[in-house]
Amino acid sequence: MSIYDLKVTKRDGSEFSLGEFKGKVMLIVNTATGCGFTPQYEGLEKLYEQYHDKGLEVLDFPCNQFGAQAPGTDSEIHEFCTLKYNTKFDQFAKIEVNGDNESPLYTLLKEAAPEDKIDSMKDKVTMKAIEKLSKTCKKPSDIKWNFTKFLVDKEGNVVGRYVPTVKPEDIEEDIKRYL
Repeated sequence: MSIYDLKVTKRDGSEFSLGEFKGKVMLIVNTATGCGFTPQYEGLEKLYEQYHDKGLEVLDFPCNQFGAQAPGTDSEIHEFCTLKYNTKFDQFAKIEVNGDNESPLYTLLKEAAPEDKIDSMKDKVTMKAIEKLSKTCKKPSDIKWNFTKFLVDKEGNVVGRYVPTVKPEDIEEDIKRYL
């Protein structure tokens, strides 16, 4: 199965085919509005503004599985993001990224990129601590926390998985390489 075969749910409850993004580079992120990583919305929006015309799509999937840090309705979450961070990229309906009810999109992403790549010792230590807090992380490939990022190339291949401690601006060079 290709990522382009999947459908996701938009904030308004309608279905959206990821096939609409064929030929585009996608940065897919599970987010939360009440997390220590929430300010990363600013970096995500900056990347979107800078590279959208060149073929980048940022896909925001709010998720309340980590510390219940994405409370509220899809509309409330969207309002928060647009008012506080002026986000313009696509924000979809709240999903689960781990467990029995995980989104098929995240099943595919985790199968394609099962391991977190962590370069710095500081990030390794931080992610170990975060992983202990995560109640839904049962398998090594599971998402550990909010703001895990996946980079998908123009052909639909998952080419990067980034832990929450990696800021959006830190993956700009990877994005440019695939654009």
